[in-house]
Amino acid sequence: MTTSPLTFVRESYDELKKVKWPTRDDIIRLTIAVVAISLLVGVLLGSIDLFLTKLTDFLLNR
Repeated sequence: MTTSPLTFVRESYDELKKVKWPTRDDIIRLTIAVVAISLLVGVLLGSIDLFLTKLTDFLLNR
């Protein structure tokens, strides 16, 4: 069953009208949460990497 491109566009547009889009406040709040969590994970992984690097250096050079 093949549909025309025009039918596809119309159906897609109708579906997009049903979407509940987030508010500006939601977008700002969630963006801040993503940035904060990313920074925390980055600091955690950086700390673990630094610790393991120092540990490896200590064990190999003692």
